[in-house]
Amino acid sequence: MVKVREDFPRLADGRVDLQRWIARLPVDEALVDSARLLQAFELAEQCASQPSALTGEIDDTADSFYTALEMVEILADLHLDQDSLIAAALFRAVRENRLSLEALRASFGGPVAKLVDGVLGMAAISRVNAELDAPVLGQSEAQSETIRKMLVALVDDVRVALIKLAERTSAIRAVKNRPEKRYRVAREVFDIYAPLAHRLGIGHIKWELEDLSFRYVQPLAYKKIAKLLDEKRLDRQHYIDEVLHTLEDALKAEGVQAEIAGRAKHIYSIWRKMQRKGIGFSQVYDIRAVRVLVPDVKSCYTVLGLVHGLWRNIPNEFDDYIANPKENGYRSLHTAVIGPGGKVLEIQIRTRSMHEEAEFGVCSHWMYKGTDKNAKSSNSYDEKIAWLRQVLDWHEESGSSSDVAEQFTRAQDRVYVFTPDGHVVNLQNGATPLDFAYHIHTEVGNRCRGAKVNGRIVPLTYTLNTGERVEILTGRDSKPRRDWLQSNLGYLKTSRARTKVQHWFRQQAKDDNIAAGRALLEKEFKRLALNSVDYKFIADQIHCASVEDMYAAVGSGEISTLQVIKVAHQLAGREEGRDYTALKLRQPSQKSSDSSKVRISGVGNLLTHFARCCKPLPGEAIAGYITVGRGVSVHRQDCNKLLQLQSVEPQRIITVDWAEAQVDTYPVDIQLEAYDRQGLLRDITQQLATEKVNVISMNTVTDTSNHTATMKIRLEISDLAALSELMNRLNGLPNVVAVKRIREL
Repeated sequence: MVKVREDFPRLADGRVDLQRWIARLPVDEALVDSARLLQAFELAEQCASQPSALTGEIDDTADSFYTALEMVEILADLHLDQDSLIAAALFRAVRENRLSLEALRASFGGPVAKLVDGVLGMAAISRVNAELDAPVLGQSEAQSETIRKMLVALVDDVRVALIKLAERTSAIRAVKNRPEKRYRVAREVFDIYAPLAHRLGIGHIKWELEDLSFRYVQPLAYKKIAKLLDEKRLDRQHYIDEVLHTLEDALKAEGVQAEIAGRAKHIYSIWRKMQRKGIGFSQVYDIRAVRVLVPDVKSCYTVLGLVHGLWRNIPNEFDDYIANPKENGYRSLHTAVIGPGGKVLEIQIRTRSMHEEAEFGVCSHWMYKGTDKNAKSSNSYDEKIAWLRQVLDWHEESGSSSDVAEQFTRAQDRVYVFTPDGHVVNLQNGATPLDFAYHIHTEVGNRCRGAKVNGRIVPLTYTLNTGERVEILTGRDSKPRRDWLQSNLGYLKTSRARTKVQHWFRQQAKDDNIAAGRALLEKEFKRLALNSVDYKFIADQIHCASVEDMYAAVGSGEISTLQVIKVAHQLAGREEGRDYTALKLRQPSQKSSDSSKVRISGVGNLLTHFARCCKPLPGEAIAGYITVGRGVSVHRQDCNKLLQLQSVEPQRIITVDWAEAQVDTYPVDIQLEAYDRQGLLRDITQQLATEKVNVISMNTVTDTSNHTATMKIRLEISDLAALSELMNRLNGLPNVVAVKRIREL
């Protein structure tokens, strides 16, 4: 148990004797530099005596410096590394703006600053709670669980979670004499941090957080249980000590090797069991409990026989989870007996391996004793908690902070964001404000006209991050836009939101959908320079009864313009006289020949032939050599002749690769108009490279009078759908005004 503030060693002037205090911390001197710790604690003490940038006042040192020391003691008991202890010592100073992160990084390094920054990020819930001046966490159990998951999602380093738990433990101890803060702090600890400590398996912190927060959240229930306990907790512990001696003597007499430990059940656990099982206090049989660890299964049953020989067992209070393990694999023997003095005593018996599995394995304590019995261990949150537990366990074994730090990165697969009222919304990774709006309510999404994230206006395509506060701006006359359904524009990430937008358009008047669909198709075909298209023929191919039905389907979002474009391309040239000329291309740029088996990066299509010296085969690593008058000679990369050529004429060696598929591509001309800016050409060529489009030629004309640029680009494209997709992406670049296809350069 952590020492109380009055127990800190003191100097003659009343200040904490930091050197003596550091000397009694349970840390590994080989891994922790005492002089470095002393420097951090002296800085923390100095900061505590300065005015806070938040209040402008010098707060009581006990509220900042002593709390920092308590946090360090808690983390030292968990055997955390030096960086964690320094981060804990200076966290309050940074949080209260007495010390900047930059100054912390300069004095103690980036890893310490990163830890403090991570703990500050976990305080998002507290900030929202303070802004609303209402108990955000006094919500349903499901909402609290979502917040706990959000906290875990914020943690990329397990030490961040442990520092935060230490900070909250110190905070709830400090509110004993502050009734105005008790409920708010206790509610947060009760709903969030005690369950988090429970799931991380840190029992002594969990029990303290539960009892202290329970005392302030439900004071009447706490006092009732305390009164029913007719003896003090210390007296109960003395009783258990006597039981341990008796049991140890009996086991030694039988030659059974065992480790025995006991505990006195804490008040919240007693109350919770009474509530969960609907029983009275007299029926709680594990107020006093003993756990026995033995080498093998046979010894488990031997100990059980000895226990029942010493004390009378209570009927129907014996469970054999060794012969019949729980669904999650938990194994142990549980029995309740009438112990010395007629008092009820619970005894658990298991092997050491069973204990390790129950505490740290897949059937860990939080899995079989958690509140949600229907929860599955396979979801990403539980996997992440399991990972945190594994790192804790591994850390204790290795003792190397540098190696452990490498294990602390974990990908996030969900985002957890706040509503303006402080509720947490769980969304798919990559979700946008528009996805958030439709998650809140369909009408909120339909009427969305903008969004704010942390009070700042953001585009509807903004990617949300965990911990952000999202506010949707709505308008009475606002309604969904059809471009929200264009996947390449990035408005919607979730299928749920996309379905709701499509449903809205289906509900609109058919005439409106027909008009909108006709306009969309005419605009797209005009942009692709297709002047006369037989819409009836295309409608038949996509199984629409009429052209108007096709227009309506496009207008409602059931059929995308891209689907129609693909059909138009497939029909190109199928019937003589029809102007489906699609790309109206003179000849494919690639032909099915031996040379097309090789793709040459960055230089278009050059004459190629395979070198006779090494005769490369498909799949082998190859390179090209530019000959004089005979195009590119393709060699194996390990060809001796190629290596000789590379040493003499390295400038003639080029990158080549095997073609992935024999896909015909066609030259097509497009025109791009944009307001000129620095980096425009780079962004356009980068987009073309991303789409793996080969550029044949590019011509740029800049008009300095109005600062506009017109680019005419000839490129190779596979079909109309690919062209349309590429034009959409180019059109989405900053400053680009229009992109259209032209007939000739």
